Amino acid sequence: MTTASDSGISVADGIISGPLRRSVNNSSTAKGSIHDDATASKLGFRGGTVAGSIHNELFPPLLLEAFGQRWFERGSLSMYYMNATTDREAVRAFLKQPPAGATDAQVDAWVQRDDGMQVAQGTASVGDPGVPSALLARPLDRFAAGELRLLKGIEPGRKFEPVRVSVSLAQQQERMKITTEPLDWFVSDSPWGKPIAMLAPMVQLLYAKSVASLRGPIGQAVGLFGAIELRNVNGPVMVDTEYTCTGEVVAVGQSPKTEHMWFETGLDDDSGRRIAEMRMLLRWMKASSPLYAQDGVQ
Repeated sequence: MTTASDSGISVADGIISGPLRRSVNNSSTAKGSIHDDATASKLGFRGGTVAGSIHNELFPPLLLEAFGQRWFERGSLSMYYMNATTDREAVRAFLKQPPAGATDAQVDAWVQRDDGMQVAQGTASVGDPGVPSALLARPLDRFAAGELRLLKGIEPGRKFEPVRVSVSLAQQQERMKITTEPLDWFVSDSPWGKPIAMLAPMVQLLYAKSVASLRGPIGQAVGLFGAIELRNVNGPVMVDTEYTCTGEVVAVGQSPKTEHMWFETGLDDDSGRRIAEMRMLLRWMKASSPLYAQDGVQ
């Protein structure tokens, strides 16, 4: 494994543990977002939150220890976010150790704050383990969506318009300054030739432009990641390479405080080959929208 710093991982009693890391809320200046202290506090959070995609970046050294570089070709990381953290709170990633020599395996994965609070929980896999991931195993049709306001008219099966996406080397060089796990392959030659995409930029490729087409009905409601599953199908995703991103809505629903949408997206190269996929749960805070102002939602 080639890294820009010592990985600091340990293996004991069948558990691969990462070191304590202080994940940076790099969107703290995005006023009006869940990452902004003032906005997040108004909505009942302790402060601006660290995005779940940032916590995913704790895992590459552990994934390499568990599965080797093949994870970037045929691996998945499937995480449901349970409790938000704020800027630079100490967190640690964990994986169960896969069976020795396994080429197709899935193991439990989780993130904890240093006081033991569960931040995220899910699975990681390589190859074809023959069982559903943490997110694919979740039933999404247990409850009727009810009367939606933010997501009114958005139904399962709705397609996203195809969009062209890429991550540049310059963008990754900036991200390397603050990521907790600065793998050399993200900015220099990798076993696949060019640098490969970091996990947080990979999420952006599979999410930002596609969901932007829905902003009309949602307005300026504050959103946050509820769950993310990344899948390398014929990976890795390469830097300075354009892909076509397509996808569709899988489910919509609500809770007392949020409306939410599950969706699937995928990246195809110019030959039409599927490179990577994502399943995401996005939540929007009802209390942040004028559509719920008269209801006194908090």
